[in-house]
Formats: sequence, structure tokens, C-alpha cells
Amino acid sequence: MEHIHPIFDQILSRSAKETALKQKAAVFWLTGLSGSGKSTIAKAIEKELHEMGYFTKLLDGDNIRTGLCKDLSFSESDRKENIRRIAEVSKLFVEGGIICICSFVSPTESIRDMAKEIIGEEDFKLVYINASLETCEERDVKGLYKKARAGEIKSFTGIDSPFETPLTPFYELKTDRKDIETCKNELMTAVLAEIKG
Repeated sequence: MEHIHPIFDQILSRSAKETALKQKAAVFWLTGLSGSGKSTIAKAIEKELHEMGYFTKLLDGDNIRTGLCKDLSFSESDRKENIRRIAEVSKLFVEGGIICICSFVSPTESIRDMAKEIIGEEDFKLVYINASLETCEERDVKGLYKKARAGEIKSFTGIDSPFETPLTPFYELKTDRKDIETCKNELMTAVLAEIKG
């Protein structure tokens, strides 16, 4: 580390970029079981914000695993490293004045706390996409629950690996009780209150 000389104090400020973009940057981190609706809601939020003239970046679990984190497995240590990398990238987007929407299972309080610590508590907005295991398993959009039940996937969150309910989320959406459009509209209201420049 002795040969590293950061220039954070010399580069264009976040506030200058936020002023140019006419928005306040933040990270909206969607957590929940596979099949709860994270990606669907994240895509809907991104589309609507774009149509309103906001500058955003959506980071999604499967997309990230095809590039930035393609070298990682699903072991506990690699899952932690996966979230660490995503949090660091999200922080870079926020420092660039960009609204970052993240869609990741991120199943434990400790892993979400790590992301919050990296990004910064003020910028980290945890959104709990809450759907019961039964509902997610019924949906089984990617066929992953069926494979997990058959023993083809080990340490699958909700089956043989725990998902810890967020204790103090910024917002909670119960996607097994409300349709996607209603959930999207509710979250949009909360998001807009945070990002208006």
C-alpha cells in the first residue's frame, strides 16, 4: 500500500456532478429471496426514472456474475466477496452522482451491514422485497427451487441456507400481497423523495 497515492481530493466533486445531473445520488439496495420480485421491480424503477430524466445504473445479481464476479463460486466466502465488490462499485456510481439500483439476495444482516459500511449509511437505502418462501417456490421463475429440493444446488438461500429478515429496511414491499405495479408505484414515491436535486 505504500506505493498507492489516492487523488480523491483532486478530482471533480460528487456535488458538482449531482448539480449537473439535477439529482441526488443514492444506492437503493433490493434484498429478498430468489423469486420475490427484486429484478422485476428494479427494472421497472429504472425504466420510470429514466423516462423522468434521471441518470441511473442497475446492478443485478445474474449480470454481475457474468463479468465482475464470474470468478466467484457460491461458497460463503465468495458470496461475501461478491457483495463487497458490488458495494465498492455502487459507491463509485454514487460518487459520480448516479442513482444506483442494486438487486441482490444478500441474505444476512452481516453481509448487508458490510455493504452499508462500504457505501455509507446515508447513501445506502435497503429495500426489503418481502415474499414468503412458499410464494417464491411456487413462482420458481428460474427453476432453482426445484433443483435445490432435488439436491442439485447446495446452500440455496431459503432451502438449506438462511435468509435473515432485514431489521430496519428503508422500505418494505410485500410482493406476495400486492401486484408489481402497486409495489413499483409505492417504491417510486419513496425513491423520488430521496433523489430530487
